Amino acid sequence: MNKVVAIIIGVLIVGGIGWIVISNRTAPDESDRQVQLEKAHDFALQDYNDNTVKLADFAGKPLVINSWAAWCPFCRKELPDFVTAQEEFGDKVVIIAIDRSESLAVAKGFTDQQGTTGKLVFLLDPSDSFYQSIGGFSMPETIFVNKDGNIVDHKRGPMDLNEIRQKIEKIL
Repeated sequence: MNKVVAIIIGVLIVGGIGWIVISNRTAPDESDRQVQLEKAHDFALQDYNDNTVKLADFAGKPLVINSWAAWCPFCRKELPDFVTAQEEFGDKVVIIAIDRSESLAVAKGFTDQQGTTGKLVFLLDPSDSFYQSIGGFSMPETIFVNKDGNIVDHKRGPMDLNEIRQKIEKIL
């Protein structure tokens, strides 16, 4: 029995190390390396009022584009922080929150409950195309786009308000 337990523990350790190595290879911390600038992918998505909103509508403006969902516990904390950042930076930056594959009722119901509706640009992405275009694999995911339309930073996972502020300063 002890031999079986030892084998199981060994497999778990090797598997854990393998997962860490793969994760670090596929999702390096962009703050620790020079990021090659690439253009943000264009999109045409609907807002809560069924208006089509395109990336081109924000040409010349620094953007923060966050991929979120009502089921994501980290998003629950992050959306109000994005609202605070939007209020602090005003018209120097536009913060866009793109909901992943949820209905208007679910997304808007959630932001209504939070009191964040109308305080950011909220868009619906029923096909999850934006998340796929940025190579998303964690939640939430956020890209920071400079005024030239280049992605300066790509954050995988949650941020607190101070990190959001620091990353916005990089694109101003």
